[in-house]
Amino acid sequence: MSIATHKDEIVIYCNPKTDTSKKVIAFAKGVAKVNEVDVIQNPPTATQMRELLKILELRPKDLLDKSNDYYQENIRGKDFNTEGWLNILIRNTNLWRAPIALRGSKAVLCDNPTNVLQL
Repeated sequence: MSIATHKDEIVIYCNPKTDTSKKVIAFAKGVAKVNEVDVIQNPPTATQMRELLKILELRPKDLLDKSNDYYQENIRGKDFNTEGWLNILIRNTNLWRAPIALRGSKAVLCDNPTNVLQL
């Protein structure tokens, strides 16, 4: 299974209620058709998450917002294997530090809304 998209479409995995997500979506709409995936309502599967991480060349732990109170109180200082971190990402999508934008077979973590323009 591949999560690659058509080159004329940008898929954005995000919590659409956050300011960063709203800005990323606005920038993306300026360059392509946008498909929003609300990760709060529809979290990615483990397979989808693995594929996104592979494309991003990141570890699951790299996507977490370490300043989040929940992270600080429940996760900080603990050590998990890759599957453990993956499960934390999928079950706690509100802990993602930024939206993920996917276009074709390229993806970018949008810490800055203009990062979506790299696609």
